[in-house]
Amino acid sequence: MNETLKKFGYPDSVLKSYQHWSVLLRPQQVTLGALILGAHSQAEAFSDLAEIEISELSIIIKHIESTLTHCFKYNKINYLMLMMVDPKVHFHVIPRYAKDCEFHSVTFTDTGWPGPPDLIQATSLDEQQQLNLLNYLRREWVA
Repeated sequence: MNETLKKFGYPDSVLKSYQHWSVLLRPQQVTLGALILGAHSQAEAFSDLAEIEISELSIIIKHIESTLTHCFKYNKINYLMLMMVDPKVHFHVIPRYAKDCEFHSVTFTDTGWPGPPDLIQATSLDEQQQLNLLNYLRREWVA
Protein backbone atom coordinates (compact mmCIF):
# COMPACT_ATOMS: atom_id res chain seq x y z
CA MET A 1 0.00 0.00 0.00
CA ASN A 2 1.27 3.50 -0.73
CA GLU A 3 2.64 5.85 1.93
CA THR A 4 -0.26 8.31 1.68
CA LEU A 5 -2.79 5.69 2.74
CA LYS A 6 -0.46 4.52 5.50
CA LYS A 7 -0.20 8.09 6.79
CA PHE A 8 -3.99 8.17 7.14
CA GLY A 9 -3.97 5.00 9.24
CA TYR A 10 -4.16 2.18 6.70
CA PRO A 11 -5.06 -0.59 7.44
CA ASP A 12 -6.54 0.19 10.87
CA SER A 13 -8.73 3.08 9.68
CA VAL A 14 -10.16 1.32 6.60
CA LEU A 15 -13.94 1.35 6.33
CA LYS A 16 -14.07 -0.47 3.01
CA SER A 17 -11.45 -1.62 0.51
CA TYR A 18 -12.22 -1.94 -3.17
CA GLN A 19 -10.06 -3.30 -5.98
CA HIS A 20 -8.25 0.00 -6.67
CA TRP A 21 -9.27 2.28 -3.79
CA SER A 22 -9.79 2.30 -0.04
CA VAL A 23 -12.11 4.45 2.04
CA LEU A 24 -10.65 5.39 5.42
CA LEU A 25 -11.94 7.33 8.38
CA ARG A 26 -10.10 10.65 8.35
CA PRO A 27 -8.06 10.98 11.57
CA GLN A 28 -9.05 14.65 11.94
CA GLN A 29 -12.81 14.89 11.93
CA VAL A 30 -13.28 18.41 10.54
CA THR A 31 -16.93 17.42 10.21
CA LEU A 32 -18.72 14.30 11.35
CA GLY A 33 -17.94 11.41 9.00
CA ALA A 34 -14.94 12.98 7.26
CA LEU A 35 -13.19 10.35 5.13
CA ILE A 36 -10.18 9.72 2.93
CA LEU A 37 -10.75 8.09 -0.46
CA GLY A 38 -7.32 6.93 -1.58
CA ALA A 39 -6.04 5.13 -4.65
CA HIS A 40 -3.94 2.03 -4.04
CA SER A 41 -1.58 2.92 -6.90
CA GLN A 42 1.59 4.96 -6.81
CA ALA A 43 0.06 7.63 -9.08
CA GLU A 44 0.73 11.22 -8.10
CA ALA A 45 -1.59 12.82 -10.66
CA PHE A 46 -5.23 12.06 -11.31
CA SER A 47 -4.42 11.79 -15.02
CA ASP A 48 -1.93 8.99 -14.26
CA LEU A 49 -4.67 6.65 -13.06
CA ALA A 50 -5.80 3.84 -15.35
CA GLU A 51 -9.30 3.98 -16.80
CA ILE A 52 -10.36 1.00 -14.67
CA GLU A 53 -9.25 2.85 -11.51
CA ILE A 54 -11.25 5.94 -12.46
CA SER A 55 -14.32 3.95 -13.49
CA GLU A 56 -14.46 2.27 -10.08
CA LEU A 57 -14.96 5.70 -8.49
CA SER A 58 -18.60 5.92 -9.57
CA ILE A 59 -19.48 2.86 -7.48
CA ILE A 60 -17.45 3.98 -4.48
CA ILE A 61 -18.90 7.50 -4.47
CA LYS A 62 -22.43 6.07 -4.48
CA HIS A 63 -21.48 3.88 -1.50
CA ILE A 64 -19.91 6.81 0.36
CA GLU A 65 -22.87 9.10 -0.19
CA SER A 66 -25.44 6.42 0.62
CA THR A 67 -23.67 5.48 3.82
CA LEU A 68 -23.10 9.04 5.03
CA THR A 69 -26.67 10.03 4.17
CA HIS A 70 -28.02 7.03 6.07
CA CYS A 71 -25.75 7.62 9.08
CA PHE A 72 -25.63 11.41 9.39
CA LYS A 73 -27.95 13.09 6.88
CA TYR A 74 -25.39 15.66 5.73
CA ASN A 75 -26.52 18.74 3.76
CA LYS A 76 -23.76 18.79 1.12
CA ILE A 77 -20.56 16.86 0.48
CA ASN A 78 -17.16 18.09 -0.70
CA TYR A 79 -14.44 16.02 -2.37
CA LEU A 80 -11.09 17.77 -2.07
CA MET A 81 -8.08 16.50 -4.02
CA LEU A 82 -5.29 18.46 -2.36
CA MET A 83 -2.16 16.25 -2.62
CA MET A 84 0.23 19.02 -1.54
CA VAL A 85 1.76 17.19 1.43
CA ASP A 86 0.64 13.63 0.72
CA PRO A 87 1.49 13.04 -2.94
CA LYS A 88 -0.42 9.88 -3.92
CA VAL A 89 -3.88 10.32 -5.45
CA HIS A 90 -6.49 10.74 -2.74
CA PHE A 91 -9.54 12.81 -1.84
CA HIS A 92 -10.59 14.31 1.46
CA VAL A 93 -14.32 13.60 1.66
CA ILE A 94 -15.97 16.22 3.83
CA PRO A 95 -19.68 15.95 4.61
CA ARG A 96 -21.11 19.41 5.26
CA TYR A 97 -23.68 20.40 7.85
CA ALA A 98 -25.76 23.55 8.24
CA LYS A 99 -26.28 22.78 11.94
CA ASP A 100 -24.26 21.12 14.69
CA CYS A 101 -24.63 17.36 14.87
CA GLU A 102 -23.89 14.85 17.59
CA PHE A 103 -22.46 11.35 17.72
CA HIS A 104 -22.05 9.46 21.02
CA SER A 105 -22.38 12.69 23.04
CA VAL A 106 -19.74 14.53 20.98
CA THR A 107 -20.89 17.69 19.19
CA PHE A 108 -19.48 18.41 15.73
CA THR A 109 -19.60 21.90 14.24
CA ASP A 110 -18.98 22.65 10.57
CA THR A 111 -17.07 25.89 11.21
CA GLY A 112 -16.76 26.69 7.50
CA TRP A 113 -20.45 26.37 6.62
CA PRO A 114 -21.68 27.63 4.19
CA GLY A 115 -18.28 28.42 2.69
CA PRO A 116 -15.33 26.13 2.02
CA PRO A 117 -14.58 23.53 4.69
CA ASP A 118 -12.25 24.62 7.47
CA LEU A 119 -9.58 21.92 7.45
CA ILE A 120 -7.75 23.43 10.44
CA GLN A 121 -10.58 23.15 12.96
CA ALA A 122 -11.41 19.57 13.89
CA THR A 123 -13.39 17.94 16.66
CA SER A 124 -10.99 16.12 18.96
CA LEU A 125 -11.82 12.48 19.48
CA ASP A 126 -10.09 10.22 21.93
CA GLU A 127 -9.09 6.71 20.87
CA GLN A 128 -12.37 5.14 22.01
CA GLN A 129 -14.53 7.79 20.32
CA GLN A 130 -12.57 7.32 17.08
CA LEU A 131 -13.05 3.56 17.34
CA ASN A 132 -16.79 3.98 18.00
CA LEU A 133 -17.15 6.09 14.85
CA LEU A 134 -15.02 3.70 12.79
CA ASN A 135 -17.00 0.64 13.90
CA TYR A 136 -20.34 2.36 13.38
CA LEU A 137 -19.47 3.31 9.80
CA ARG A 138 -18.12 -0.18 9.08
CA ARG A 139 -21.38 -1.74 10.32
CA GLU A 140 -23.54 0.66 8.37
CA TRP A 141 -21.53 0.62 5.10
CA VAL A 142 -24.01 0.32 2.24
CA ALA A 143 -21.85 -1.82 -0.06
